[in-house]
Amino acid sequence: MSLLIDDSEYLKTIEAIKQDIKSAQYKAVLSVNSTLILLYYHIGQVINEYKSWGNKFVDNLSRDIKLEFPAAKGYSVRNLKYMAKLATVFPDSVIVQEVLAQLPWYQNITLLDKIKNRDIHIWYAKKAIENGWSRNVLVHQIESKLYERQVLADKVSNFDHRLPAPQSELAQQTMKDPYIFDFITFKEDMIERDIEEALVKNVTRLLLELGKGFAFLGNQYHLNVGGDDFYIDLLFYNLNLRCYVVIELKTGAFKPEYAGQLNFYLSAVDGMLKKEIDNPSIGLLLCKSKNDLVAEYSLKDMSKPIGVSEYRVTSDLPEELKEQLPSIEDIQSRMK
Repeated sequence: MSLLIDDSEYLKTIEAIKQDIKSAQYKAVLSVNSTLILLYYHIGQVINEYKSWGNKFVDNLSRDIKLEFPAAKGYSVRNLKYMAKLATVFPDSVIVQEVLAQLPWYQNITLLDKIKNRDIHIWYAKKAIENGWSRNVLVHQIESKLYERQVLADKVSNFDHRLPAPQSELAQQTMKDPYIFDFITFKEDMIERDIEEALVKNVTRLLLELGKGFAFLGNQYHLNVGGDDFYIDLLFYNLNLRCYVVIELKTGAFKPEYAGQLNFYLSAVDGMLKKEIDNPSIGLLLCKSKNDLVAEYSLKDMSKPIGVSEYRVTSDLPEELKEQLPSIEDIQSRMK
């Protein structure tokens, strides 16, 4: 007696099993990595415990491990010193177990090399885990000073007064100032549309700079309001904030009338696109420069949540930073 199989139900079942397998494989890889990092951390603790034996101890240890485990990699003198450094910087094993062990070893080395402050080190580690950054992307975010732009920056917005507490805090954390569009080469005769087209052309880099949760919906997004046509520069949906995000680009300094225009766009998006399950839409004005006090006064009586940030393109960046940043192709290949 043969069983009748519902094709659609069968496909759903197979797909669910595939996802379970992928999830288990990912957890297995993560578990192996975590075990390795904790081993390295323990070896580092031992090296520090006997550091009075001098540098020869590390040299001999490297040689003896290789003799005992000839197929094992990662026990060079240089790597053993990084293990010791990890144990020195983080004497509390809890943060290593909960955070750093979730990162590949070479990302841990990158953080040890480039970040001197423990709290900032942990912040970047958590962001790398949260966003699934490759080592190259992590380097890019550190060298573009993401922490300073996202955490330390004195941001201009009215989020606190126009959004409920959980969403306002998340929106403020998501915002950066300035935004770094290092994949755009500035030209004297550039207009807003030129920058917009360059951002869309390199949407992978744009999404990387905006941060986790942004889904690109379109540029010059058409809205018909009472028979009149309007076009939004860039429209996104943020999955974490659960709302539409309208971005307007300006090649010059911030002007108060820009906030009024964006306020209108947000009203239109809320009225025409927003569903009941969505949170209020958020606007972001990106200008070449801004007077913070003028921007603050301009947003004070706006009814919609709006943030104002500056942006930087290639010509605005210090020469040493331009040379250190990875290429567009490099970033795109790492994110596939």
